[in-house]
Amino acid sequence: MSGARYTLDDLLMLMAVLRDPQQGCPWDVKQDWDSIVPHTIEEAYEVADAIERRAFDELPGELGDLLFQVIYYSQFGSEEGRFGFHDIVHVLTEKMLRRHPHVFPDGHLQSRREGVSAADVETHQVNSRWESLKQREREARVDTGHGYPSALDDVPRALPAMTRAMKLSKRTARVGFDWPDTRGVMAKLEEELGEIQQALDAGDKAHAAEELGDLLFAAVNLARRLGVDPERCLRGTNQRFEQRFRYLESALADEGIRLEDAELEQMEHYWQAAKRASK
Repeated sequence: MSGARYTLDDLLMLMAVLRDPQQGCPWDVKQDWDSIVPHTIEEAYEVADAIERRAFDELPGELGDLLFQVIYYSQFGSEEGRFGFHDIVHVLTEKMLRRHPHVFPDGHLQSRREGVSAADVETHQVNSRWESLKQREREARVDTGHGYPSALDDVPRALPAMTRAMKLSKRTARVGFDWPDTRGVMAKLEEELGEIQQALDAGDKAHAAEELGDLLFAAVNLARRLGVDPERCLRGTNQRFEQRFRYLESALADEGIRLEDAELEQMEHYWQAAKRASK
């Protein structure tokens, strides 16, 4: 039919055919739970990259790639008789209804809050209620073998280290394990720098590496106190570094100087020029 658009059911059918042992794609047939995880992480980062670049024309494709990862896992679950896509939708909707009693007071989709606009709902109360509900969900799960529910339960171990550090520090801060102000974090950064120097002076690289990890964790805490995402901060720095280094390479090439033959002073000159140009 001319102008017809594919639906979610079409996408689910496509995945089922791709995974068919007889008629499917050999690559898709070979995939399993573990092999798809790296692709899922990569697709999530590509969505974040498109948003940060404001490449909204690319975003439907990137979001589709991320959705396809969910379709993959639902297919694995269906093949093993564990769950299907519609179970994912049901569990998610049920959970969101439970976590938003300020929007759905009766706990179902048709119920609505009356007489109070979204702007009048206190954000801090919503956040507090959200965390309380999540904590009750964590307590209802089977514990991790420690014999007690922990504030750190369900922080995924597979997260990128910096993202996981942010989540760990947020969880502990919520229960009061935090510096009283930003000055305390800055003092911790200075302390960790000093300990790295001591380890290096002692020739103990292994200890220096441990202290470097502590320094990075303290930097993540500073990002939390500033209300910024450390991953996004570092991605921004990576982008600026790349732009400036490419400027340096181009400037040296214009002078007929190979990068490998350039003096450090020449590199520094064009690096500073790149910084000025970027401002």
